[in-house]
Amino acid sequence: MTKNVGVLTAGGDTPGLNAALRGLGKSAMYKYDLQLIGFYDGFRGLLHDQSIIFTDSSLSGILTIGGTILGTSRDKPHKMEVGGKIQDMRDAMVETYHKHHLDVLVCMGGGGTQKNAYGLMEKGLNILTLPKTIDNDIANTDVTLGFDTALGIATEAIDRLHSTAHSHHRIILVEIMGHNAGWLTLGAGVAGGADVILIPEIPYDEENIANAILKRSRSGKHFSIVAISEGAVSKKAKKQEEKLLADKKNAKDKKEKEKAKKALSDFTTKQANRSHDLSRKLERLTGLESRMTILGYVQRGGTPSAHDRLLGSMIGGYAADLVTEGKYGGMVSIKGQEIKMVKLETVINKRKTVPTDHLWIDTARRVGTCLGDGK
Repeated sequence: MTKNVGVLTAGGDTPGLNAALRGLGKSAMYKYDLQLIGFYDGFRGLLHDQSIIFTDSSLSGILTIGGTILGTSRDKPHKMEVGGKIQDMRDAMVETYHKHHLDVLVCMGGGGTQKNAYGLMEKGLNILTLPKTIDNDIANTDVTLGFDTALGIATEAIDRLHSTAHSHHRIILVEIMGHNAGWLTLGAGVAGGADVILIPEIPYDEENIANAILKRSRSGKHFSIVAISEGAVSKKAKKQEEKLLADKKNAKDKKEKEKAKKALSDFTTKQANRSHDLSRKLERLTGLESRMTILGYVQRGGTPSAHDRLLGSMIGGYAADLVTEGKYGGMVSIKGQEIKMVKLETVINKRKTVPTDHLWIDTARRVGTCLGDGK
């Protein structure tokens, strides 16, 4: 009997999503008796029943295309704006699920999508998820879809900045994505030969960075590349943040809590300019010209790498195996050379950050890279 499989892509787009769609769809059609139904624009498409029945031709030629042919959004099923109001629309999504006689809904996304998918699972739906994010911060999997491509893009950007930094004897800061995990910045920084790498897991001190740059200058190297994660913070800012969080947690009444929330919000807004602020400080501390480059969304675009095409094909195909076996309620995970399903409960509300004793950090220190902590 034919099984009906729903699929959607949610959260930020990443290279390799189409490879995963193709891996799931081709396996469904060629190996198993499965019908694949795609929902456009993430959970919003599931709400409004904006869907497509995939055929062999609709999956043809998408392996090398970046982004997602289904479109995406950051809508949260339990907090969606409908009719000008924020509402819990999960029951309406459940109706769409049953309208199509789905046996399972496959959700491709990052940490937020994993949590949102779990919320639908709590409503009684059969759920499978695939891990994708350039941040590589999803728990219980070694690697996420899109990370390798973004790593290559960020590394190439650092490579290209070397010549300008060298020619003009400048400090060049390059801000790299990754949210509150340093995988992308650390990997690209080591691979691109950055002189300073700043990640969220290791709060930095501006004086330590300036001293490392001046030491290079005195040795005849009159330029430096600083790879900084968008979530990196100074030691001073980290202490301020911890105090504000404690104030919010220990607020005695509603008025005090609102005051603490506003102070935390103002602090967070100010921190959005931390990379520019650091660039100016380093210029003052070192006497060298400093320039800033923000890679931004370019890291999420373009043709997926061979690794992400392979990874997408593998996790998509394995999801089809799980559907056929009737195994639901989990995320497809890569552990070493093994691919398996892990329970969704072990993934949600967790973030995989860089351990401070990780091999990549040890490698950076061995080759003389400054990590901003003075070690």
